[in-house]
Amino acid sequence: MNFELFIAKRIIGSKSYKSSVSAPIIKIGITAITIGMVVMLVAIATGLGLQQKIRDKVVAFNGHIVVSNYDNNASNESIVPISINQDFYPEFKTVEGVKYIQPVAAKFGLIRTETNVEGVVLKGVASDYNWSYFETFLVEGSLPNFNDTMSNSVLISSIVANRLNLKSGDKFQMVFGEDLQKVPRIRSFTISGVFSSGFEELDKTFILGDIRHIQRLNRWEKEDVGSFEIFIDDYSKLDEKTTEIYESIPSLLNARKVSDKYYSVFEWIKIFDNNVYGIIGIMILVAGINMITALLVLILERTQMIGILKALGSSNFSIRKIFLTNASYLVGLGLLWGNIIGIGLLLIQKYFKIIPLNPDTYYVNEAPVYLSFDYILLLNIGTFIACMLLLVIPSVIISKITPVKAIRFD
Repeated sequence: MNFELFIAKRIIGSKSYKSSVSAPIIKIGITAITIGMVVMLVAIATGLGLQQKIRDKVVAFNGHIVVSNYDNNASNESIVPISINQDFYPEFKTVEGVKYIQPVAAKFGLIRTETNVEGVVLKGVASDYNWSYFETFLVEGSLPNFNDTMSNSVLISSIVANRLNLKSGDKFQMVFGEDLQKVPRIRSFTISGVFSSGFEELDKTFILGDIRHIQRLNRWEKEDVGSFEIFIDDYSKLDEKTTEIYESIPSLLNARKVSDKYYSVFEWIKIFDNNVYGIIGIMILVAGINMITALLVLILERTQMIGILKALGSSNFSIRKIFLTNASYLVGLGLLWGNIIGIGLLLIQKYFKIIPLNPDTYYVNEAPVYLSFDYILLLNIGTFIACMLLLVIPSVIISKITPVKAIRFD
C-alpha cells in the first residue's frame, strides 16, 4: 500500500482527529467548499438558462438568420419583396447545419375595437411555417392553420388581447394604410389562439396571420415574400453560418443574424457570463482560503508526528503528500455535498418553478435552469484543482519543521 495514502487514511479515521482542536475549523472549510459549490452551480445553471431562454424567444420571432433585400428600412415592416423562387428554398442544401427555412412578411396596422386602438405588426406566415416555438407559448385557443384557402385566423399575444379586452374566438378589424392621403384598407380577423412568450417587447409588437393578406395589401405577386427566416442547429456557430449563408445567396440579398438585429438584448445577456466568472472566482478563492486555514491548523496539530516521520527518514515531499491527500479528501467531501444540495435545489426550481422573476426586467416569468453534465463535471474538476494548487502553498511549512523541535513541540 502507498505509504502516504496509508498515513492519511489513519489520520482521517482516527477518533482524535474528529475531536481535535482542528475539527471545527475543518468543518468550516468543508462547509465553505459546499456553499461555494452550491452558489457556483446555481449561478451557472440560472445564467445559462436565462441566456438560452431569452435567446430562444427572440429566435422564435425572427429565426437565427434573416435573408432579405438590401434596404434602409429599420422597422419591422417588409418594404421590398423577394421572390420565393430561390435556389436555397425550401431547402438550404449548400450550407450544412441549416435546420429550417421559412418565408414571412410583415406589415404595420392598427387593431380597432369599439373602445380601443392598438398598433401592431401583422407577421404573415405561410403553410410551411414552423409553429414549434409558439406551441410552448400558447395559453388559450389553438394555432392557426393556413391551407390552400386564405385564412382570417390570427394568433395574438395575451398583452394585446388584454389591452383590447379580446379573447380566443373574438373578431376584430385591422386598419392598414401607407399614408394619410390614401384610403385606408380594412381587414377582419378572427383570433384562433392567444400566446404569451414572456418577452413583452416582442409580444406587444407582433400578431401572426396568413401571409397572403400582406401580399394583397402590398399588391405583391403570389411568389413575393418579405424575407426568409433561417434556423440553424447550433447557435454557437451563428457567426460562421451567417457568413456561409451570405456567400451562398444572390448578391442582391443580405443575411443578417438575430444578434445584430436585437443587439442590445444580446449584449445584455452576455453580461451574465462576466457575472458567472466573477462568482466562480470569488467562491473558489473563499473556499481555498478556508481550506488553507484548515490545513495550517492540521499541520500545527500534527507537528510531533511530522517530527517523528522526519526522524524515521521521511522526506519533506512525502510528508507534504500525506497532508495534501488528507486535504483532497476534505475538498472532495465539500464538493460532494455541494453537488447534492446544489443540483437538488436546481431540480426543485426546474420542475416546481418556486422562484419567480419580473418579465419586464428579465423577459421570463421564473428563474430558468439549464443543467448539463459537461459543465458540472468541468466545474468540479476545476474547483478541485484550484483548491489543491492553493493548498500547495501552506504545505511548504512542513519543510521548515526540524525533527528535534517538532518532537518536543507541545
